[in-house]
Amino acid sequence: MMASPLTFRELRFSNAARCEEVFHAINEWSETDWMCAVAGEVGEAANLIKKRRRPQPIDVDDVVDELADAVIYIDLLCTRMGKSLEDGIRRKFEAVSLRRGSAIHLA
Repeated sequence: MMASPLTFRELRFSNAARCEEVFHAINEWSETDWMCAVAGEVGEAANLIKKRRRPQPIDVDDVVDELADAVIYIDLLCTRMGKSLEDGIRRKFEAVSLRRGSAIHLA
């Protein structure tokens, strides 16, 4: 059975609820704490990509898992700042499409 597509809204609410339930209150970490967590996960993904370039037998799913960790932390950072990752992505995507003259926009 295939899972239904993940929405930003589902991620935001489930992510925040899980953080509060099994880790800590979102506001217990500062914006800096959350950003350092993001950077750590991106760094882990970068290290795996570096190893794939050598080439070492690094499973691409391991890279994707680290990138997923980074997105999860980014979402929590946005929540900590009282903002929506979805809204930010829509706003930025639209701005770049308009600036570059692209006909591709997020609905």
